[in-house]
Amino acid sequence: MTSDRRRQAQADPWADDRPAPDWLGDVSAGVDAWSKRADPGRDTPEVPVAEDPEPDHDAVARKILLDQLTGQARSRKELADKLATRNVPDDIATRLLDRFEEVGLVDDEAFARSWIASRQPGKGLARRALAQELRRKGVDDEIAREALDEIDPEDERAAGRALVRKKLRSMSRIDEQAKIRRLVGMLARKGYAPGLAFAIVREELAEVPDELGMPDSDL
Repeated sequence: MTSDRRRQAQADPWADDRPAPDWLGDVSAGVDAWSKRADPGRDTPEVPVAEDPEPDHDAVARKILLDQLTGQARSRKELADKLATRNVPDDIATRLLDRFEEVGLVDDEAFARSWIASRQPGKGLARRALAQELRRKGVDDEIAREALDEIDPEDERAAGRALVRKKLRSMSRIDEQAKIRRLVGMLARKGYAPGLAFAIVREELAEVPDELGMPDSDL
């Protein structure tokens, strides 16, 4: 794309009669292109729908969506709910959300993968808990299942072991059976199936004496 055509597409990336912009599919670049964040002189003030008797609903809805997408991806339902709270008419909300999907700014499949990538290792969540979170975010079950199928079982197990290992540091004065109950309960809350939770806890407990330099009898 020539520099003139690139400037034209960035000036109004929503014009249907113009070629697809360079940022197609890139949320951050797309938000920057429309809102002109690279231009410090551009002012894009908040436009409250409820307070404007004759608002430009299209412009307001676009501003709301771009603000919501700045810094992080969001599911379509999250964005739709936000538009609803700002009294954007349903037909306008649906049309703009469809358009945002067309240009790749809204993508529930990418959102699901990104959510899992941040929550699975960061919070140690297992598939069951992640599925519940994605459902609350409004992601379709089939889309969520496809994203969850990409989780490596060994990564899930490693995340569970890391949780148990960290928790064990504060349980030195608790007897083994109490440790098992508490640790299995913790993993269950993180979405781990009972069998896997027990296996992870047993594996970590078996390594505690060596790691802390204590004899087995001290457990």
